[in-house]
Amino acid sequence: MTDFANGDVWLVGAGPGDPDLLTRKAERLIHEATVVFYDALVGEGVLALVPPHVRMEPVGKRSGRHSKDQSSIDRLIVEAALEGEKVVRLKGGDPAIFARANEELEACRAEGIRVSICPGITAASAAAADLGMSLTLRGLARRLTFVTAHARAGEVLDLDWAALADPQATLAVYMGKAAAPHVSAGLIAAGLPGDTPCALVEQASLPTGGEFLTRLDLLPIAAKTALGDGPALILIGQAVGAAVLPQRAASIASTASLRQR
Repeated sequence: MTDFANGDVWLVGAGPGDPDLLTRKAERLIHEATVVFYDALVGEGVLALVPPHVRMEPVGKRSGRHSKDQSSIDRLIVEAALEGEKVVRLKGGDPAIFARANEELEACRAEGIRVSICPGITAASAAAADLGMSLTLRGLARRLTFVTAHARAGEVLDLDWAALADPQATLAVYMGKAAAPHVSAGLIAAGLPGDTPCALVEQASLPTGGEFLTRLDLLPIAAKTALGDGPALILIGQAVGAAVLPQRAASIASTASLRQR
């Protein structure tokens, strides 16, 4: 679907925050919408592109600070579409990556509402760009794995550490700051060396963000002390070290800061 008719819903990827990284299609849909339901992780620069006449509804969810549960968000989207609105559901990053898109797609389809996805740049890509690195590397990082470290309150992070502890892979851990001790312990217990390079990237693509380079065994303390309070993504693997070793070898050994922008 490329057109945008009354009663349609578009799940639109807002990217990592920098409005310049928004796709042209996403910007067009935002301008054609009559209502925009947006997440807490959508960048302020992206929200500033929403025309004044478009109704804006915050439905963001952050760990421990959920403004609306998913079923309520689903209902709001469906009701707006059934009333003939042109609905944009604006999601941080890419709607198809850890963004609860399936629930919203199913809710719309159950009511016969035409719903489509406009992809966006995901945080792992933006983090790699900030670091000036490739997520994959011939002969060194042949696989790229995305996981989310977000677990429901009171639940233990349950991941297949043996499958994730691949020395020839790059692992991107979304929402990983609070779970860094579990990630570090799980991967090391599964056989990944403690000196495996890691990078924490906070608020990727934004001038308020920052990066910090460390190693897997020191990841818990780095996640706790190195950056601010913003959402962070963790990149783990030899591709991280290959990108920064020639220029910043001392930073890896000492977990010194790459840079704070």
